[in-house]
Amino acid sequence: MAAKDILRRNKTSIVTTLCADYKIILNKAYENTLITQREYNNLKSINRENDEGHVVELVDKILNKGEETCQLFLALLQTDEIQETFPELKEILEKGNRPSPHPVQASSVDNTDHPPQRGEEPSSRRRTKRAMGFGPLPSPQDEPYELKSQPTGLCLIINNETFPGDGNVRRGTDKDAVRLGKVFSWLGFRVLMCTDQTKDQMQRALTCFASQCDLSQLQEVKVQEWTGSGFTDLREAPRHGDAFICCLLSHGSKGVVSGVDRKPLPIEEITRIFRATPQSPLTGKPKVFLIQACQGGLVHPKVESDDLQADDSPSPFIPQGADFFFIMPLLKIISL
Repeated sequence: MAAKDILRRNKTSIVTTLCADYKIILNKAYENTLITQREYNNLKSINRENDEGHVVELVDKILNKGEETCQLFLALLQTDEIQETFPELKEILEKGNRPSPHPVQASSVDNTDHPPQRGEEPSSRRRTKRAMGFGPLPSPQDEPYELKSQPTGLCLIINNETFPGDGNVRRGTDKDAVRLGKVFSWLGFRVLMCTDQTKDQMQRALTCFASQCDLSQLQEVKVQEWTGSGFTDLREAPRHGDAFICCLLSHGSKGVVSGVDRKPLPIEEITRIFRATPQSPLTGKPKVFLIQACQGGLVHPKVESDDLQADDSPSPFIPQGADFFFIMPLLKIISL
């Protein structure tokens, strides 16, 4: 049985056992390079009411890293030092390695009969990425974007909740931010957030993320990082991957997003900030903008595609406005 299957099958028993002293297993996982320095720091800083939350996060990270890491983690659990500390582990692992009396038939959806290798994602996550437009399609020549980096990329959330000028509060936006953090971290993104930004602060934060992110600049706009259970202060400079997500949660009007000072930031300006340049780390990579701010009642008209032709010779040039994807509401708000 694959190591990943053993861990998944016995996750509850393993977690319950390791809760007796979660700090030991966390330190051992770090010493054996099963988790990175950033993951180690994040796991230590998780604000949990009980030890079980820490162990669950650790085991989930190990499972998400693939078969090879799961094998190394199982080997760690079988060492004399660990089994002396957690004597119940030996029986759990021996029992868990026995073949199941009721084998589960492989799903025809995946068309895979081998366990994921190191760095390979669970099939459910790959299917979700394909459904959302992230990840490989069946035919490589039809997929212009390769998402192979770990993490997949950065996801920036700008969450404007309190507008001090008129006392307006966007209630529930904090819950939206948490849900976005959970979803995009599950999809393999490193999720960052800054809250209650003026128009100038939004522009400054976006400009920073459009280039090589500098830690001191991000700390000036109070960027926080999703750690699995909440957002905490950023401790390590982020690096771009193969895609970029930006979620703008604020008030707005047609073609603009408002800062908490009610000054408008045009969406065209956001596009300009992220336009393709030879120096940009995001040139040729997908940039997806999810805008939760009313944008009016217009719907884009249809375009005839008869004149479009396929070209087997890709151009060496990338248009400055290429690789942008915008998702935003088109509902008109009517005051009664």
